[in-house]
Amino acid sequence: MSGLIPCWADEVVRVSRFFQRFVFVLSIALCLALVSGVVLGEFGLLGVRAGGQDGAYRQNNVYSEVLNKIQTDYVTEPKINDVTTGALHGLLESLDADSSYLTPAEYTLYKERPATGAAQVGITASKRYGYAVVVSVLPGSAAAKEHIADGDVIESIGDLSTRELSLAMIRLMLEGKPGSTVALSVVRPGKSDPEKVTLTRAITGAPALDERQLEGATILYLKPGALTALRVDEMAAALKSAAGRKVLLDLRDSAGGDAEQGVRLANFFIKQGTLAVLEGQKFPRQTFTADPAKFITDAPLAVLINRGTYGAAELTAAAIKDAKRGDVVGERSFGLGSVQKTIELPDGAALLLTVAKYQTAAGKKIQDEAVMPTVVVETAGEGEEEEAAPPKSDEPLLKAIELLKAKNS
Repeated sequence: MSGLIPCWADEVVRVSRFFQRFVFVLSIALCLALVSGVVLGEFGLLGVRAGGQDGAYRQNNVYSEVLNKIQTDYVTEPKINDVTTGALHGLLESLDADSSYLTPAEYTLYKERPATGAAQVGITASKRYGYAVVVSVLPGSAAAKEHIADGDVIESIGDLSTRELSLAMIRLMLEGKPGSTVALSVVRPGKSDPEKVTLTRAITGAPALDERQLEGATILYLKPGALTALRVDEMAAALKSAAGRKVLLDLRDSAGGDAEQGVRLANFFIKQGTLAVLEGQKFPRQTFTADPAKFITDAPLAVLINRGTYGAAELTAAAIKDAKRGDVVGERSFGLGSVQKTIELPDGAALLLTVAKYQTAAGKKIQDEAVMPTVVVETAGEGEEEEAAPPKSDEPLLKAIELLKAKNS
């Protein structure tokens, strides 16, 4: 689904087209107010520079005229207080999915959320096409039991459309007290009507490391559900004890963990050179270089990725690909690699603004371009099989094994 608007989204797009136009116009108008505010003055959201003041003033005149026409000529008198929130959401989301505007009430809830231990439904969510989309699902979770899968779109949470919610609030609403429930309206690929599901939140931990020996113990298979420090420690131990074996690193649906752990995992296979770069307009450039002391193995390597490969796991796959250290097999990853900064506003609201993005050694921004496999193998019929149909073989896994078998140890 990555990169394409699916056919089932056509009706959703038509229904909301007027709303989108209205919010878009208001977003432009809102820029006028923000230009003179403290946020733009300090952080330069609109990119105004000393040499471009004339152009900025001309745009301000346009914004003023648009806002004036909305207030005087719109079919009914607009409720500016209500639509301003939508305009601000649109303004921030026009930058990227992770940048969010939080109203004073939303920001209060955001600050009160528990740092750890919140109950989950097992969904990692992001935004695509304006709506919340499922990136990956935790095995054994409430979402997995309802057969929710990566690529499904969450049209609404309770009575609220996810189009009108920031990503920060979507993630917050999926969390809650253990045993509490949340109602979702889910649109699945190939389906025209949303499906109502109710999920019960529960305390969940990171999935256990799946460690196996394949092909007569000649291949070490490692699948971390998330790149936490503990899982990366476990993989380091497995690699050190499996000298002489080829390695198959399965990062499909790996959507948790820290960027630091993604870089660290890549270093196990790459002895020298640049692993990643983090850079922003006002963010000090950071270059992550392989440390020879942390290098573990030069064994033949293959990495599996799919559209559920997200965040830290994408940094690992991108570093291995750029270093030509091994084959990257499967589908295009999701595309997440950024750092957000919380900027509090005078009225108690806040911006969660992307201030830096991770780049590969070759200079490609993961958030913008994701990670493309060196060997593309689509997951055949994913999400479209009839319930009675037999499960299909894991073609990407079989291809990765085939590639490894052809390599000399």
